[in-house]
Amino acid sequence: MKWALEFTPDAKKQLERLDRYTQRLIASWIQKHLLGGVDPRATGKPLAANFAGYWRYRIGDYRMVCKIVDQRILVIVMRIGHRSDVYR
Repeated sequence: MKWALEFTPDAKKQLERLDRYTQRLIASWIQKHLLGGVDPRATGKPLAANFAGYWRYRIGDYRMVCKIVDQRILVIVMRIGHRSDVYR
């Protein structure tokens, strides 16, 4: 089964604010690792504390924080940003 991907409005804005190279890097990573039909938990790590229930994906110096909805086979992108800012 293929997983669907959705962006929150905030995540879309965060992605648009990044430079073109980083946008392409993140888009190609998503295409290869999340939309390829494999389990999204295979490439991510679960988060703890304030972000319990969310998963993070490491894309170079950038992080993508997502929520996985198994019932709908959906990955919702909540935040995208540099590793120094994304968890604030």
